[in-house]
Amino acid sequence: MESTQLIPNSLAQGRLLREPVGFANGYWAGAPGVFYEAEERALYLTYRIRRPRGIEPDRGGEARIARSTDFQEFEDIWSVTKDRFNTASIERCAVRKGPDGLWRYFACFVDPADGRWCVEVIKAPTIQALDPARARRLFSGPPLGLEGIKDPWILEERGTFHLFLSVAVRTPKTGEDSHATLDIFNTGECVSATGLAVSTDLEKWDWQGVVFAPEASGWDAYCRRINSVVRHDGKYVAFYDGSAGHWENYEEKTGLAVSSDLRTWRSVTPTGPCLTSPHASGSLRYLDALASGDRPWLFYEFARPDGAHDLRMAQVNLTSIICTPLPSNS
Repeated sequence: MESTQLIPNSLAQGRLLREPVGFANGYWAGAPGVFYEAEERALYLTYRIRRPRGIEPDRGGEARIARSTDFQEFEDIWSVTKDRFNTASIERCAVRKGPDGLWRYFACFVDPADGRWCVEVIKAPTIQALDPARARRLFSGPPLGLEGIKDPWILEERGTFHLFLSVAVRTPKTGEDSHATLDIFNTGECVSATGLAVSTDLEKWDWQGVVFAPEASGWDAYCRRINSVVRHDGKYVAFYDGSAGHWENYEEKTGLAVSSDLRTWRSVTPTGPCLTSPHASGSLRYLDALASGDRPWLFYEFARPDGAHDLRMAQVNLTSIICTPLPSNS
């Protein structure tokens, strides 16, 4: 399963779902998270609208939920702005209907109390009733020995929910003022890894620790953030965001990792990303894969020629990404 780089035409030409609100670096429509509600035969998509720092309402200003019954047209049905959390920024969130019939919105944002990323959950009987005023804190970094925790994504496997999260791990560079910018991931004063928590009811979560972390060198020596997991050939395959350093924060590219137990992961793209954009920074990130046999639906944030990011969707043959020998980077 070793691979190095691939830019499938199906992704470069993926269906455009949302455009950014501006057309320059720092404007994004992206950070998708999807959930298929089988009883409704409806797909729910959460995504984020972002502007550059210094442009009101600036970074991480709004998150939305859209609904589709045909995988073609998506109607926005709910939104939340960052002022509802009294925060500097919202990032990738997750939406899920639980076995109890209640909807949950797992929101991540910068905690106004200490400048660290955190995760809270909102619970309601309908999407429209989700109220940030009733959010409950799930994870903060310091109690877990971390400098921040964000970007939730959920996999249900054999009655257990696996919650993958982006975590900021301390390094010798981490100091008292590492959170002054309200985004330690953009400072180089941590490394960006993946943590895991598990639950049987979406209510009580058991922290399992860091399960996938950068190594000393390589194209992903700074960031290894698992965004989604699919089953393939008897194993679990993760799409993860990677970057060599904090200077590539916000412009990550997608690699692949493999596991047999969801806790021990090995990169199978050691020499370079496997999914990129042909434009601007080459960023293709926050890829969420919705299983559909051997042809999953992929939702991803994609760099445009103007440097902004848009939100796209494509259905691909999984084998063409995972098993085909790929050309090395030039």
